[in-house]
Amino acid sequence: MGAPVTPQDHKPSPLGYVPGLGHLLRGDWPNAIGLSVQLLILIWAAVAGFPRLGELLFPEQGGSGLHPWIALIAWFGVVGLVGYTTWAGQQPPPPKDAVRSPTAELVKQFQRNRAGVFGLHIVSWMIVLALLTPLVAPFDPDALDVGGKSLPPQPGYWMGTDDFGRDLLSRSLYGARISLSIGFIAVGLSATLGALIGAVAGYFGGWVDRVSMWMVDLLLALPRLVLLLAIVGLFRSAGAQSLFLIVVILGLTGWMGVSRIVRAQVLTLKEQDFVQACRAMGIPDSRIILGHILPNAMAPVIVNASLAIGGTILTEASLSFLGLGVPPPTATWGSIINDGREFMRTAPWITIGPGLLIVLAVMSFNLLGDGLRDALDPKLRGRA
Repeated sequence: MGAPVTPQDHKPSPLGYVPGLGHLLRGDWPNAIGLSVQLLILIWAAVAGFPRLGELLFPEQGGSGLHPWIALIAWFGVVGLVGYTTWAGQQPPPPKDAVRSPTAELVKQFQRNRAGVFGLHIVSWMIVLALLTPLVAPFDPDALDVGGKSLPPQPGYWMGTDDFGRDLLSRSLYGARISLSIGFIAVGLSATLGALIGAVAGYFGGWVDRVSMWMVDLLLALPRLVLLLAIVGLFRSAGAQSLFLIVVILGLTGWMGVSRIVRAQVLTLKEQDFVQACRAMGIPDSRIILGHILPNAMAPVIVNASLAIGGTILTEASLSFLGLGVPPPTATWGSIINDGREFMRTAPWITIGPGLLIVLAVMSFNLLGDGLRDALDPKLRGRA
């Protein structure tokens, strides 16, 4: 085994400053693969997007150049993040007796779960690709007949084309932006609403708790998908309004589980000494809930949210597959699958590609949630 490496003995290798290579030399393959793929994505974006950067940033035919500007800023931001992560991996390890901050301890515990780390990197790949889509997408997602109708995957059209001749790689990349945005925003809305309702119910108790939990039980008794279909069908709209409607509906129908989790945490926390001290000092209940109780009850909420994002993406895909999601021609993974369901035998690649992306997204968020659960739960630490 050899003697342990001390900070004085640590001598970084020059090759270790290549993203991914330093982690690979240390046997940390999840981070090695994650950083290497991020580097390849950055190179792809630079090679594919920088030669036409002027056209993207300053379109001659009108329209908005906002998205390419966001992509350009994101490219430099990801370069800095990858560079910092690579540099940090080359620093000497802290002494064993060093006192770690809670954040550093959480990162250490999370790093022990290699599946969780790999899931985090897959999520980061998708987010980076979504941000850099204007640079990496070869075609406009709505452009018709870019290379022929129903072309199978081939060089130049790596995911093929659909029955309208639209490039599926471009549509999948732009669809990732919509699907991931819906997942993050809807889960953020549901987590915020559920945490607030659960905290208020658990803290005040009495009739507030009974009414809140009665409402939660009532909503949990309703089939969510049927409720979503009814609401979307009743308030169906077009354009950006439809996207806003989907996000709000998914957020307002997914908070019940979070409220129960937070309520259970608050019932324990409100009896702790620090809460009793806040009450004795005359601190308002709103400040106690928001400033003292909720921060200590957020660990299970974070885990639940990371797991719920994948489920929300799957729900949005189901709505789009049924024709009740974001209306065409806006691309989401579910709408692309819906476009290709009539061609499953003649052109299966139309549905296979976006379907695999949905599976990969849901799996990666589940792996990330499992890793966070192990890192945040003291009973599970060290068992990953």
